[in-house]
Amino acid sequence: MRIKRFAALTTTLVFVVLALGVVASAADQHSGTWKMNPAKSKYSPGPAAKSITLTVEADENGIKSSSEGIGGDGNPIHVQYDAKFDGKDYPITGAPNADTISVKRIDANRFQSIAKKGGEVTMTVTSTVSKDGKTRTSTFKGKDAQGRDVHNVVVYDKQ
Repeated sequence: MRIKRFAALTTTLVFVVLALGVVASAADQHSGTWKMNPAKSKYSPGPAAKSITLTVEADENGIKSSSEGIGGDGNPIHVQYDAKFDGKDYPITGAPNADTISVKRIDANRFQSIAKKGGEVTMTVTSTVSKDGKTRTSTFKGKDAQGRDVHNVVVYDKQ
């Protein structure tokens, strides 16, 4: 009797742990490697980046993001940050119009980043992963390093 009860409890615990693991991994669809889809992306003002590969590691607490690529001017791009989803400012490197970034999770598929330079907001970015987890869209609104208005919609495909 004790062995049957122990076996039932152990089996139940195994299923609970497996279920939690599936929920935790499904809860953050932002994690992974994403490649910009130039045909679906829109840059205003241009020119559009020639290529961007975005690598994201995210969980319920925060996000680590790194982008590599070639900008519309032909120069290399390398932007990197590590931030918690607490709305506080964290350092960002490689962004010509920002020295800090704050990040808030909106829901399981969306989060919002606010980039600042010298404490002044320069860009707001809302990133959304599609329900099927195959597409990520980031909408950029703000000012570029030259002070021009920016409204970019960058679409990425999961790799």
